[in-house]
Amino acid sequence: MKHRRLILGPGVAALALVAISAPVVAQSPVVPAPIAPAAPVDRVPGSEAEVKLSFAPLVRKSAPAVVNVYAARQVPVRTPFAGDPFFEQFFGRGEGRTRRESSLGSGVIVDPAGLVVTNHHVIADAEEVRVALADGREFDAKVLSKDQQADLAVLKIEDDEPFPSIAIADSDTTQIGDLVLAIGNPFGIGQTVTNGIVSALARTHVGVNDVGYFIQTDAAINPGNSGGALVDMRGELVGVNTAIFSRTGGSNGIGFAIPSNMVRAFTDAAREGRPFERPYIGAGFVAVTSDMAEALGLNRPMGALVQMVRRGTPADDAGLREGDVVLSMNGFPVDNPDTLGYRLATAGLGREAEMEVMAGDGKRERVRLALKAAPETPARDLRTLDGRTPFAGATIANLSPRLAGELEMPQTADGVVVTDVERNSPASRLGLRPKDIIASLNGRDVVSTQELEEDAAGERGGWRIEVDRNGQRLVQTVR
Repeated sequence: MKHRRLILGPGVAALALVAISAPVVAQSPVVPAPIAPAAPVDRVPGSEAEVKLSFAPLVRKSAPAVVNVYAARQVPVRTPFAGDPFFEQFFGRGEGRTRRESSLGSGVIVDPAGLVVTNHHVIADAEEVRVALADGREFDAKVLSKDQQADLAVLKIEDDEPFPSIAIADSDTTQIGDLVLAIGNPFGIGQTVTNGIVSALARTHVGVNDVGYFIQTDAAINPGNSGGALVDMRGELVGVNTAIFSRTGGSNGIGFAIPSNMVRAFTDAAREGRPFERPYIGAGFVAVTSDMAEALGLNRPMGALVQMVRRGTPADDAGLREGDVVLSMNGFPVDNPDTLGYRLATAGLGREAEMEVMAGDGKRERVRLALKAAPETPARDLRTLDGRTPFAGATIANLSPRLAGELEMPQTADGVVVTDVERNSPASRLGLRPKDIIASLNGRDVVSTQELEEDAAGERGGWRIEVDRNGQRLVQTVR
């Protein structure tokens, strides 16, 4: 048997002062002899817990609720000669042929009724989804909700018996240094458990989703772990593993998980049969740089600087103004706009948020802001354009905050947006893509779908088209 060495610290001696009635005699001060520190003591472990330190009880509790997710779809197959008129005469374009493409990931059962949460990228564009439990049972799954921006999806499986599930923890109580387990199906080899610690909180600029707020861990996460569980020492879900930082595709000890509070907000919406919506406040924010912080009198770059506020929106009603800096929300510090976006997304609709705001003059105040659903104003007015114009084959709509959310675009965007483009149409040859905003036509700002349709049809000499694509302005002239 191996002996465990326990280091015992030095004891603390208790000193009592006793007062006695006696003459006072002058004496030299007595210097107590130094107490030697207690020597380390070797002893045989006294309990089973000291002999066997194991995560096995946590794994037995949590692992049955972690599942494999299989997604399949049919994708078109084109021959290598597609697009070459000469070879297409002999070999054809290969249209009509398809092949089955499948992907493998992980998921977590968060409700005994069969709600499974996974990553959006695991089941994206899937035509068939199956879930395999750790005990070998397999079920067809229905996709209840999915959101590319949040990189989350909720599946539903059915059975007569309740499923094993994991309770969702409060990720706001998670601390750097906490022990965690990552459970998933890396490389499709079967359920695997790795351990590590929480390496960092509130990681941003990871580039996985628009929330930009992740738990970082050094627990080994590999391809196939996506959608799996990050579990704390209570056996509760603190995150859904979603990405790794790697140059080779394998684990380098830098993995990222979507915090469980975001997972809870997403699954609650799916459980209630509604889409996941982020509150619309009607303001745009930018990060505070070091130069801005110095000018604002802040001791470090922090907060979200209000760049613009739309009239009549919750931000306007709350009194937010351009140049204000949001420092905290509901008692949680706001380090940057990504942090603010996460706090808004997890707060929920129909509530109020309390924000600490620093105005341009340096005064700090607290404001209350209503968290409302995005409005559909103006009405979208979908139109598919035709005729002898460069826009023929494009479906356009008036961009509202609600439509912007559906298209996964910034909710502050406005104008006329392209929602679809027919193949081999004049619009596709022009290079238009979904989510392009038609900013101007022949030097005139485009305000509505009706106006764009009428102006495009009325032009005969040519069209000078300005398009906003992801914040970049593209100009093209068509004769």
